[in-house]
Amino acid sequence: MELVLWQWSIAVQLSSLILITAFFVVLRRSLPHPSVNSWVRGWIFNLIALVVALFFWVFRTTDTTRPFAFFLFMAPKNLAVLYLVQGAWYLHRHGVALVRAPQLIVAAVLLPLFGAWAFTSVDLLGLGQQLFVALMFVPTAVALVRTRDRALAWMAMGFFARGGLCFVEAAAYATQLAPDSVIPSGIRAQVGTFLSVHSAFDSGAEWLLALGFVLAISLRSQRELQATITGLHEAQSGLRKLVDHDPLTALSNRRALPGLLSATQNEGGTLLFFDLDDFKKVNDEFGHEAGDASLKQFAQELRESFRPDDAFVRYGGDEFLVVAPGLDRGLAEERVTALREKLVRRNERGPALKFSVGVADLSPGGRPEEALRQADELMYAAKMGR
Repeated sequence: MELVLWQWSIAVQLSSLILITAFFVVLRRSLPHPSVNSWVRGWIFNLIALVVALFFWVFRTTDTTRPFAFFLFMAPKNLAVLYLVQGAWYLHRHGVALVRAPQLIVAAVLLPLFGAWAFTSVDLLGLGQQLFVALMFVPTAVALVRTRDRALAWMAMGFFARGGLCFVEAAAYATQLAPDSVIPSGIRAQVGTFLSVHSAFDSGAEWLLALGFVLAISLRSQRELQATITGLHEAQSGLRKLVDHDPLTALSNRRALPGLLSATQNEGGTLLFFDLDDFKKVNDEFGHEAGDASLKQFAQELRESFRPDDAFVRYGGDEFLVVAPGLDRGLAEERVTALREKLVRRNERGPALKFSVGVADLSPGGRPEEALRQADELMYAAKMGR
């Protein structure tokens, strides 16, 4: 009866593993992530180990062939454990390999050779193998929880469940190895029945582990996608800023003007159109480098003479525009006077800068284009009347 239960239990787990392995193989085609690749290897090796176990229980190996069967079981099983842990680690620290060639050699060659020599019974093999899995999975779960990453917490639950079950199964194998005087025959029989069907419990834990991984990588992919979208928005905003700003003066340029006028239209305000007088002489007498410095200085003086919330535009080569929402004409003209006085003091230290200005009102709900045209005309008239 116990043999039949073993065979049935392993067959159930084998069917479950085939489905899990097939799922991850398909997932790798649509999501070629290093963690998925590692888990595909892990489930394939786990499937190979289970096929060996099923073969053992169907054909009942002899004392002569048992070490060989134990080696064939332990090698892929250990590799499966390492690759599953590696897949989890890739999600924690992308691109960092936790398992390398030395660990693979120990797990796939040295430990199976030792087990084939030292384990003289299935119970000893079960005890050693379950302890190995538990001691790999539980610390991995603890490491995932310590990251405080909500995505990895789902996978940590799967590792805890599978590792905890391995500890229980290791304890069950230990009771079978204990002397008859220590473990009553009734308890030993019940534990033996549990061990006969434990592969079915393993299937449930493996599905929980697989589900935890899928949830973890889904949340991580969603987070990475959101970060990419945010980065694209920031790049777009940066490009828009480059396109809408004058590189020399750092003021807005003519492309940004329609949006600035539209934003002021509801509230109304004042438009001031500035043109530097005889600026060509500055370039001719002092050079273009001095001319550029003068433009930057004028832009700075312009910002300091008005309010931080006002909009400043370099309209053309030596033409500037101030869009001042809610500022009446009287206050605007006072600020213009203050700007002239600043430039008089500045002219003592560098090329003389003077300007003509046209001031136009933009009434609430009015037409910004008309106000801009009026300010331009008034500026031009002021220039001609100098």
